[in-house]
Amino acid sequence: MSGLDLKGILEYLPHRYPFLLVDRVLEMEAGQRIVGIKNVTVNEPFFSGHFPHHPVMPGVLIIEALAQVSAILSYVTAGRTPGDSSVSYFVGIDKARFKRPVFPGDQLVLEAELIRCVHRIWKFGAKARVDGVVVAEAELLCTEKSL
Repeated sequence: MSGLDLKGILEYLPHRYPFLLVDRVLEMEAGQRIVGIKNVTVNEPFFSGHFPHHPVMPGVLIIEALAQVSAILSYVTAGRTPGDSSVSYFVGIDKARFKRPVFPGDQLVLEAELIRCVHRIWKFGAKARVDGVVVAEAELLCTEKSL
């Protein structure tokens, strides 16, 4: 499968504005990897308070964007879309590192590789880049839960 536009992303993620943090999926290989983008604009609601005179994207939101592309990959790999009766949850974040700040005008390239899936626990290696430079990385664990 190649990429996804916003309409395709909305089929795999329950998130909506202002918490949808993936604008496009550029490429994806089920069971392997995904690459998406988040265009960071000055109009993001968090910039008014983080920080008014030096706007910086919060690191936890960069990790959330990585988790969102990872969730898309897990659903595509499993061959299904989430329904109203289930949701994908974070269950762990390991080895998180923030290398440099992300500012308005940056384009985050969100990359995740599937490390393994055991007993419906998905583990991903994830990196966010701006202009080819890693700005954040982590190992993410998530699972799907019935509501």
